[in-house]
Amino acid sequence: MQIIPALDVLGDEAVRLEQGDFNRVLFRQPLEEFMDRLVATGPAMIHVVDLQGARDGALRPEVIERCRRAAKGTPLQVSGGVRSIDTAREVLSAGAARVIVGTSLWSDEAALDSFVDALGDQLVAAIDVRDGRIALRGWMESSLLGVDQALHRCQRAGVSRLHVTAIERDGTMRGPDLALYEQACASGIPVVAAGGVRNDDDVAALADVGCEAAVMGVGYLARLGLSLEG
Repeated sequence: MQIIPALDVLGDEAVRLEQGDFNRVLFRQPLEEFMDRLVATGPAMIHVVDLQGARDGALRPEVIERCRRAAKGTPLQVSGGVRSIDTAREVLSAGAARVIVGTSLWSDEAALDSFVDALGDQLVAAIDVRDGRIALRGWMESSLLGVDQALHRCQRAGVSRLHVTAIERDGTMRGPDLALYEQACASGIPVVAAGGVRNDDDVAALADVGCEAAVMGVGYLARLGLSLEG
């Protein structure tokens, strides 16, 4: 069971938001300074989200390049503003080991097939869930697509990995939504869980329901001895 620390980028800073709300910033630190702290803990991978890219729908390759240099060889999984296959390839060319795509996968059923065909196992399908529905465009919009529908599409398309986020738990330190992750793991596709993961007990609980990895944001700040704003 892998623990993947999260680095969310807004502007030029590493930040943590509560429930993805851009008006509720819990933490901020210069990007390279925060990356140095993460790398020093020896993670197998770092989860990078360009929040500005996700919100605006525009990839910022310079952010990925800065993160790649600061990561000093630690593999990155990257998301934020990836709205096309060409953009996903640009993310990988900029140094990411794998790319997480959400919004563009759910525009129609053919889109998911196209991304899988083009990117193979470097594609991670984002299933970002709020009130049982898939959220889009940096979590600012909700779709009519339910979790079971999204999972079925991923099974049919041959998706190799899922990144599943319980948005209501993100940044709250309330613990993971185990029912959601158990539902996702029942698909038979490897699952990376995110949202509310606080400590090793939560990680063990996620392993018990079948997850292969857990992303920690605010929980990892606690491990680093860093405090939240306000």
